Amino acid sequence: MRNPVIETEEHRALRAAVAALGKRYGRDYFTRIVAEGKHTDDLWNEAAGLGYLGVNLPEEYGGGGGGIAELSLVLEELGAAGCPLLMLVVSPAICGTVIARFGTEEQKRTWLPGLADGSRKMAFGITEPDAGSNSHRITTTARRDGGVTSRSSAAENGGGWILNGRKVFVSGVDIADATLIVSRTEDAKTGRLKPCLFIVPREAPGFGRSPIPMELAAPEKQFELTLDDVRLPADALVGDEDAGLLQLFAGLNPERIMTAAFALGMGRYALDRAVDYARTRQVWKEPIGAHQAIAHPLAQAHIDLELARLMMQKAAHLYDAGDDTGAGEAANMAKYAAAEAAVRAVDQAVHTLGGNGLTQEYGLASLITAARVARIAPVSREMILNYVSHQSLGLPKSY
Repeated sequence: MRNPVIETEEHRALRAAVAALGKRYGRDYFTRIVAEGKHTDDLWNEAAGLGYLGVNLPEEYGGGGGGIAELSLVLEELGAAGCPLLMLVVSPAICGTVIARFGTEEQKRTWLPGLADGSRKMAFGITEPDAGSNSHRITTTARRDGGVTSRSSAAENGGGWILNGRKVFVSGVDIADATLIVSRTEDAKTGRLKPCLFIVPREAPGFGRSPIPMELAAPEKQFELTLDDVRLPADALVGDEDAGLLQLFAGLNPERIMTAAFALGMGRYALDRAVDYARTRQVWKEPIGAHQAIAHPLAQAHIDLELARLMMQKAAHLYDAGDDTGAGEAANMAKYAAAEAAVRAVDQAVHTLGGNGLTQEYGLASLITAARVARIAPVSREMILNYVSHQSLGLPKSY
């Protein structure tokens, strides 16, 4: 088995190329786009043209034929340059992966080439106002339209699905061509509700969206979605109706790995700014970086980020190798470790700069809020600790 903690020459070359692209745009570009209320279309389109957006998708559908290991590398390096693309987490990583693994041939031909070349985007809707991190409480439901009882008969009779429900904190719905919605259908044998995934076009009748005001400086906006008798064709269902849980986690593991990459890039950016400052800022005889009270916390932040990256690489390796169970544990650990490392790195960077750390000139203050996103989304650190205590350690549940 290839050692997942040692990057290949191809990976190092990809890192260097993406880093060079990110450097040409940088934090100033990102900050300007946010201030103007625009989207990072220029960077998105150039990254697409270079093949970075679809690096994880199958070659036969226009992708690079790689995996989450390569895509997470792309997001990390763009983040380290100060210009992360959040929709990389959602469009190619979650939605692209789910469709590539479980979609019909028609769904693959319809969506994957556009996701790979950046011409199309997909959002992902799972979180609900009353469910929080408890996916078993999802109330968005899908029922057969016209009493059709099977996928084949639905196609034959022109039937489909009717969706009703609400979703919150859905990123980029305004720029996405469709949203992959996690819903629940009733099992005909048991009557129990089971998860299923549906592709909902942006302009589908009954599919409403409203922006959620956020104290977060990001080009990608957050939305609350309403699904009011949204009628979908039979082929809007992704994969097998009876394998929804497997398909769901096939998307959630890449989401956690990519969130780790997002956090690592942010932490690296903040740390680099702090190190540059500490090397040159002189208050007494020596630069402040010569003082251990400044140097040691920065060194510790670097160690934390490097350790988190190793776990992220392990998670990506396991996922790309087809080990969904092993990847589930590692992806949760990677997300937790990277989020904690990013928060500490940002905090120490701001502290190193003192008052300058809160100025617009140095651009670190906005990361204080952004770093917390990785702790909260897509799943809280407390729920990850629950997962590890139950699944890894075998401890009993309290809920």
